[in-house]
Amino acid sequence: MHPQRSLRPDLETIVLQNKNMDISIIVPLFNEAESLPKLYEWIARVMKENKFSYEVIFVNDGSTDESWQVIEGLKAESEKKKEEGVVRGICFRRNYGKSAALYCGFKAAQGDVVITMDADLQDSPDEIPELYRMITEDGFDLVSGWKQKRYDNALTKNLPSKLFNATARRVTGIKLHDMNCGLKAYRNEVVKNIEVFSEMHRYIPFLAKNAGFTKIGEKVVQHRKREFGVSKFGLNRFVNGYLDLMTLWFLNKFGKQPMHFFGFVGSLMFFIGFVAVLVVGGMKLYALSNHVPAMLVGVNPYFHIAILMMILGCMLFLAGFLAELVIRNSPSRNDYLIKKEI
Repeated sequence: MHPQRSLRPDLETIVLQNKNMDISIIVPLFNEAESLPKLYEWIARVMKENKFSYEVIFVNDGSTDESWQVIEGLKAESEKKKEEGVVRGICFRRNYGKSAALYCGFKAAQGDVVITMDADLQDSPDEIPELYRMITEDGFDLVSGWKQKRYDNALTKNLPSKLFNATARRVTGIKLHDMNCGLKAYRNEVVKNIEVFSEMHRYIPFLAKNAGFTKIGEKVVQHRKREFGVSKFGLNRFVNGYLDLMTLWFLNKFGKQPMHFFGFVGSLMFFIGFVAVLVVGGMKLYALSNHVPAMLVGVNPYFHIAILMMILGCMLFLAGFLAELVIRNSPSRNDYLIKKEI
């Protein structure tokens, strides 16, 4: 077993066994020991039939079963048979989540086209040749699978998934039916220029779009029933997914200019509160000048609401100012993706 590595390893320093390969297949997994041999055998058969040079990168996300031992066995068997493909493995000390697994897989991938798929045999490797063609011949930067016919529970998975994807299409502007599909194909340049973190694997197409890779396509893919084990995702993913979507939207729109949001909202709230204070004070002066009984300003609820808005406005403005100071001192403040140079 390889020694422990940090969560952000310099995977580019790994000595390559096969350069200029066609496809890198990244398989993140957690407790999928039973399905791995069948999955790898299926992948190897498809690659051989289509004469692809390839590597399969298994990312073991802290499995508590025999998954890592199975991966070591697959690598040893592949080397013994002298197969065209290369088996590689990355093993986490504990469970970090799918985003961390994809991040490390992307860093390690060397193929011209990168394919991601789940390890539970619900994604079909038979889809790989067409996904590869769409990237290399049709010119897509990213192709996402669409499991048009699903075998999941309609109430707990299918319906929430439809609502989730409808919201994601509205917010991101990317017209995909299944943004979170595990089966995707990428141009290598895409995975090297996006950073998948937290639980943002659900929004990789949005990350790619924000990085300037706008040619995003979709392909109807086969969804198969799970043969082994149980699903690792619960209903909480839909709540977390919504919050992550709002985070990505905000970072994309105001990540480089936080003052444009906090400063505007803060100034607006302060202005409304200030005008309200003037109105309350003016009404009191008018009542006094006309000898009309009027409520004390200190006990007027509108006065306290106005003061609260002024205080919140100042706090939001200050938050924007501090955020700008952080951005201005960030080493990545001038990181821009350059497409070409001459």
